[in-house]
Amino acid sequence: MPDTDIAKESLDAAQPVEFELPFKALSERLDKVLARLIPEHSRSRLQAWIEDGHVQVNGQVARVRQIVNPGDKLTVWEQLPPESLAFSPEPVDFGVVAQSADWIVVNKPAGLVTHPGAGNWSGTLLNGLLYRFPELKMVARAGIVHRLDKDTSGLLVVARHEKAQTHLIRQLQKRTVSREYVALVHGNIVAAGTVDRAIGRDPRVPVRMAVDRAIAPKPAITHYEPLRVGQTPDGHLVTEVMCHLETGRTHQIRVHLASLRHPLVADVLYGGKRIAGAQRQLLHARALRFDDFSTGRRVEFSAPLADDFSAVLETIAWQS
Repeated sequence: MPDTDIAKESLDAAQPVEFELPFKALSERLDKVLARLIPEHSRSRLQAWIEDGHVQVNGQVARVRQIVNPGDKLTVWEQLPPESLAFSPEPVDFGVVAQSADWIVVNKPAGLVTHPGAGNWSGTLLNGLLYRFPELKMVARAGIVHRLDKDTSGLLVVARHEKAQTHLIRQLQKRTVSREYVALVHGNIVAAGTVDRAIGRDPRVPVRMAVDRAIAPKPAITHYEPLRVGQTPDGHLVTEVMCHLETGRTHQIRVHLASLRHPLVADVLYGGKRIAGAQRQLLHARALRFDDFSTGRRVEFSAPLADDFSAVLETIAWQS
């Protein structure tokens, strides 16, 4: 070791980085020492490396709260940050309803995140698209032009090249893309209607959206129509509803129907209850229509309800 306080033997990310603590060093917690030695990484990330076994002290797997002493040898295997995987191809299960040279219509299963973000840097639809359609690496956001919530199933369209992506985005901006959803909500909706209320971030609960006292609200319009009313085996009144979106705000249908005091079944974030065996918000993007880039013709696609949604509907005693 050279005559410096601390010697860093290797900066190669493929090899462990090694340190030897000087004999004049104080005894301190390992994570605190590493935060000084490798300041380019956050302390929480260093703690995660320790917990996952990527740090050794004197050849032994380290513990987060471990005290290190003068003369100790530290070995660290630096790990890529989770966000580095955001645009990596991965085998992810999803359905393809139709495709052309310009677009892909996907049937997204419930439980699949559309786009990488905090807490979901891998295993998303975007990762799966890059795996199945490698050419999408040349298109911004892998061609994704609109999203579905993680627990919403159904259709969305992906552009295969930049010109088609611009064409689809302009249609969304002009509100000429038609998106039809089916939802199961609490209570009895007796007539069709429209909710025209701006949506923004809920100032009290950051993961929620709101129509009242919202932060930076944006215009949002949802048309809804009751299809049938019924009763669950445990006595809850529910309505199957068809919704058409004019805009595409985050959680739009969920927020708008909850504002009518008819939250989606099992949508606990907005007041729904898990009844009749439902384990996720019962919302499905059933139909999608847009203008084809190459021909200019209107194209239309549909997808049947997911099995878990259908299973809940079968338990309900519908009114004639």
